[in-house]
Amino acid sequence: MGESASQILTGQVERMVFRNESNSWTVMELAAADMLHKVVGELPVVNAGDMVKLTGQWVEHPSFGVQFRADVCEVVPPAGSDAILRYLSSGVIKGIGQATAIRIVEKFGDDTLSILENEPHRLAELKGISADKANKIGEAYAAQFGLREVMITFAEYGLTPAEAARCWKKWSSTTISRIQTNPYVLCSTGLYIGFERADDICLRMGRPADSPERLEAGILYVLRHNLGNGHTCLPAVKLIQTVVSLLGATAEKVTDALEDATRAFTLREMEVDGMRMIFLNHMYRAEKFIAARMASMGEAPVRTQSDMTKMIDDAEQRLGISYAEMQREAIAMAVQRGVLILTGGPGTGKTTTLDAIIALLEGMGEDVAIAAPTGRAAKRISELTCREAKTLHRLLEVQWDDEDTQVFARDEKNPLDADAVVVDELSMVDVTLFESLLRALRPGCRLIMVGDVDQLPPVGPGSVLHSLINSGKIPMVQLNEVFRQALESHIVTSAHCIVAGEIPEMNWREGDFFFLPQNSEQDVVKTVLELCSTRLPPRYGVTVYDGLQVLCPGRKGELGVNNLNQCLQERFNPAADGKREITVEGRLFRAGDKVMQVKNNYDIGWTREDSSGGEVGQGIFNGDIGILEEIDAREGTLCVRYDERLAYYTRQDAKDLELAYSITIHKSQGSEFDAVVLPIYRTMPLLCYRNLLYTAVTRAKSLLIIVGSRRTVAEMVENNRRVKRYTGLEAMMNE
Repeated sequence: MGESASQILTGQVERMVFRNESNSWTVMELAAADMLHKVVGELPVVNAGDMVKLTGQWVEHPSFGVQFRADVCEVVPPAGSDAILRYLSSGVIKGIGQATAIRIVEKFGDDTLSILENEPHRLAELKGISADKANKIGEAYAAQFGLREVMITFAEYGLTPAEAARCWKKWSSTTISRIQTNPYVLCSTGLYIGFERADDICLRMGRPADSPERLEAGILYVLRHNLGNGHTCLPAVKLIQTVVSLLGATAEKVTDALEDATRAFTLREMEVDGMRMIFLNHMYRAEKFIAARMASMGEAPVRTQSDMTKMIDDAEQRLGISYAEMQREAIAMAVQRGVLILTGGPGTGKTTTLDAIIALLEGMGEDVAIAAPTGRAAKRISELTCREAKTLHRLLEVQWDDEDTQVFARDEKNPLDADAVVVDELSMVDVTLFESLLRALRPGCRLIMVGDVDQLPPVGPGSVLHSLINSGKIPMVQLNEVFRQALESHIVTSAHCIVAGEIPEMNWREGDFFFLPQNSEQDVVKTVLELCSTRLPPRYGVTVYDGLQVLCPGRKGELGVNNLNQCLQERFNPAADGKREITVEGRLFRAGDKVMQVKNNYDIGWTREDSSGGEVGQGIFNGDIGILEEIDAREGTLCVRYDERLAYYTRQDAKDLELAYSITIHKSQGSEFDAVVLPIYRTMPLLCYRNLLYTAVTRAKSLLIIVGSRRTVAEMVENNRRVKRYTGLEAMMNE
């Protein structure tokens, strides 16, 4: 049966089969015209026993047959004693069961619903119903119809039933008055209603375009939007200009609104490099806290170790390593100071130095925790140090509150048990995550931060590593001596050339780095496919499923991740009879695909296959790459293998999966791959800069092949543009 024109279906809800509380997707059975019908749709206000008038279409589901897909639902109050009794007996009103419903209807008859709405105290006239219980029943009845009133009131402004339900959950009986007073409260956390829609609702309500509420909301929106661009604050001048352009208001009006907001401490301000900077409150608090805590840790007294030299000498003998002078300095500083930044490029011995630091601290009886921002980065540092490492979110024990906001169980009241915490890939850590980490460190806990300042900044707001280093307030050792064995790698020498602004040698005929010039994007795609399928696997023993990764500067275009993933999927995992497929939010997946998790999800369950019968756990992390092994399209479930773990996804969970035959350079940060193929040809100007190329090159462990244009490689090397990030942390550190 195909889709039909909109139709009306009226009846009584017999049974609620299923409801997803997060999005109000409902499956229910409806009795209409002496038949029972299956109804589906976003129906947050419907309950068993309700009389409803539905507008929608009859559709045929491939697995569940004919259904009525409801787009609009109007709950019809039951009329007459019999209908009211059936309604109340269904249990839809908390506090009224079947026996109580009979007594109420016998007492009040056709006026029952009017009594419940307007005079609920009269229920106390019945024996067994106290005044308190009568009021609670009245509140429960009001809640049922209060949400419906919110839906009806704001439906004309485009608020969906699910959004109305979220508003009601947040504000209950005050919902309508709150939104009518200030529609921009719809931008609150947990409602998922953007500024543009709230602004449209405000204007459709007939509010002035320069109302104080609109101007303040516009200012807040611009500041929040720019968190996504990495800024923890904005210059007041730029902020005002942007809001004027956004709202069409005058600069004078916007300036007045900004002054009102800072006077009321709705926003915070400070001077940075001679500019007046404006902060959202939580960003200001975060950077202030980081500055104060790091300053106190940096100024902590030196813990003298009279036998420091002997301790390092013993470590050299035990590990069979001879440390360079700067490595010895870093080891000593980490042991004697409460905080240290260890930085340096590839081949400079960061991991070797870190190994020694951890070994010495453990030898002193200290409990050392190791963490990194992403799952793959944590796995990598775990393999390099032969010790357990966790993601920072896992270390801090992430949880979710009632508004679906991320919180951490570890904080000042419940600090980490560790005596020392090592954080790798600090360049990827944003301000809010770093603040949470510092709050979880108990007094006296050491903090050792490892990172490469020449890599990409974090996706989130701020530039913690750069700010801490530039402040000069934190003990730091920069390893800059490239060891002789590392110099034998063309990958390492090329990386250091790029950092120095020099175009690397690209005419190697042997070694671990090759450049393959091409004359068009089509030729680049063809060469990438040949390298991955026929040229590299037999010679180097790597495949796209094991050790070989294609990295791209961006997502769009012929050489972007989106197109290359489709090409590689068709080459390595084409459609075939019996091969199961599923489409999730427009993305086609097949059994056998290489996939990546792109957001942390701590609720996905997994089992580990081993000889002991298997371990069970939860949590798949941003950057984890695996193989899609099983698809059940009927149930909408998937099974992905991540090394020895099998993870189980619902269709909802699977929205955070992407094909991973190729991934962006940004997503590769914190990872290492045996072999990297890097297509570069006429890269978009916004993606044509030095540290993006440097980050890509340093992802390759044993083999790097760049395919494309010498000119574009040269342009990336020559462009040392670092995207400006407005932040107050460095200035706060120096106050």
